[in-house]
Amino acid sequence: MSHLIHIELDRLEGSLMRVMGLVERRGFHIDAAELYDLGEKRGLSLTVRPRDPSRNTDTLGLQIDRLYGVTRLDADPRTGGKAATAKAKHEIGA
Repeated sequence: MSHLIHIELDRLEGSLMRVMGLVERRGFHIDAAELYDLGEKRGLSLTVRPRDPSRNTDTLGLQIDRLYGVTRLDADPRTGGKAATAKAKHEIGA
């Protein structure tokens, strides 16, 4: 079963790689990723799928929250939040 995670990233060197690496190291497949502009920050929407039933997306979320420069969001900010109008959008299919 796939899960969608919305993340806000500071524009720091290596921030995107830290998130992607953590997700894979914690036992999840990244099925799709979308990176978009949020002004001073950038947004990342990840569709993840656990490699086995023992993997928990709630635990993954807590681990993402601990990364420097990363904020996990409850919903897509482009659909009605402060950053509803994203300027640039790039999709990466995995």
